[in-house]
Amino acid sequence: MSRNQQQDKDKLIERLRKMPIAEVAFNQVGLPRTTYYRWRKEDEAFAVACDEAIKHSSDLINDMAESQLIAAIKDKNLTAIMYWLKHHHPKYAARIELDAHIRHDQQELTPEQAQIVAHALRLAGILKSPEGEPSNED
Repeated sequence: MSRNQQQDKDKLIERLRKMPIAEVAFNQVGLPRTTYYRWRKEDEAFAVACDEAIKHSSDLINDMAESQLIAAIKDKNLTAIMYWLKHHHPKYAARIELDAHIRHDQQELTPEQAQIVAHALRLAGILKSPEGEPSNED
């Protein structure tokens, strides 16, 4: 690997540690998209380093966003308060309640119903025809 290529890889990884969007990072370094993805494919260590750098910068942005959310809560921003409670307090979490009564009466199928079910199963290839071969009939 040439010295310039390693320097470009190092620059890109450093850029990704500050910006979790690969396209923005490789444009800032001056590398084409194809080069970035080719390097990822050819160099597993580079791919791992890029993934770690993207995770690092994503974590930084998440911390920044959470800090801004807390600041908005301190400023009594109702939307921020509602968001925080919805995602951090079980009492305010979005939930769906399901109440059902299932009644199952065991009834035998009529001969006509049994014939329809058997025909459908044969068409689906689940049940073999009486001759032992899947049926293709309508």
